[in-house]
Amino acid sequence: MKIQNQTTESNTNASSITTEDIQAWLVSYLAELLEISPEKIDVKVNFDRYGLDSSAAISLLSDLSVYIGCDIDPDSLYHYPTIERLTRYLGELEEITL
Repeated sequence: MKIQNQTTESNTNASSITTEDIQAWLVSYLAELLEISPEKIDVKVNFDRYGLDSSAAISLLSDLSVYIGCDIDPDSLYHYPTIERLTRYLGELEEITL
């Protein structure tokens, strides 16, 4: 499944980003932020269990928006509180925009 979006300077191949790419990006982002191995990130665990405060959550969504080339509602982490659910939601957005 691909995410439909606009091209950005930081990601000229944004229209070819898959949900698997987004999930891998989120795992990598959290692992780097928490200074742990990506293998220790469970995509089914809530973001708040990783100690993500509101400032870190906004930064994550902002960086993710740049990566995929489209705006993401700031409430998304509340409604889709795991990597797995957020990735699925973003994949569903792609289907709506076609």
